[in-house]
Amino acid sequence: MIVLLALAVGGYALHSTGVLLPGPDADAAPAATATASAEPTISTGPTTGVGDGTDAGGASSPDAVAEAKRLLDTLPVKGKAPATGYDRVEQFGSAWLDVDHNGCDTRNDILARDLGDVVRRGPCTVTSGTLVSPYTGATVDFVRGQDTSTLVQIDHVVALENAWRTGAQQLTQAQRVALANDPDNLFAVDGRSNSQKRSGDAATWLPANRAFRCTYVEHQVSVKAEYGLWVVPAEREAVLRVLASC
Repeated sequence: MIVLLALAVGGYALHSTGVLLPGPDADAAPAATATASAEPTISTGPTTGVGDGTDAGGASSPDAVAEAKRLLDTLPVKGKAPATGYDRVEQFGSAWLDVDHNGCDTRNDILARDLGDVVRRGPCTVTSGTLVSPYTGATVDFVRGQDTSTLVQIDHVVALENAWRTGAQQLTQAQRVALANDPDNLFAVDGRSNSQKRSGDAATWLPANRAFRCTYVEHQVSVKAEYGLWVVPAEREAVLRVLASC
């Protein structure tokens, strides 16, 4: 079992020294600060996300597969636009915002959703929990602290740079912010997988956990359909191959 010393989010690149460094789609978490706080609250019941293993095994219904195929047929097929002008903060807002106005930022919402045995400081800040990474099936113990080790990150299923190059340039700022904070487009995952993925689509990167690939591409297709994005030919073929195996 891996013990995590801090929170980090977004995409990172693995340096030869073993340190994870920010990659092109990185969303670095603000460092934790030592402040007086209320007693921690503990949630021990089942969570609704992937962190408790509910979906890490890749459960995907025939209806979900059929819907993904239907939506895929509605997506335009084009080449990627240039990445010119892509900037995470300028185009998609800072990480992370409280877009649903529940008083908690998106990062903590996703950690609370995807981790099991969650402990919070106050109503929002997740200080510890257990993640079963859907991308590998491996268990990671998460403990928030000042010295981040980036072992748990929040992945955009449709990477923001990929979104920018497949139609998001035509979206409004508000729509791009919604895309960057949409729970359907976010999973808490192990940092190594997120570093390997970077801004890849289904043609260049898929989770090592083959059982989760159906759920993964279903989310990619759903998000691209929701925000009017397109797929490139190789991406579409890769998604079809995955769905054929579900």
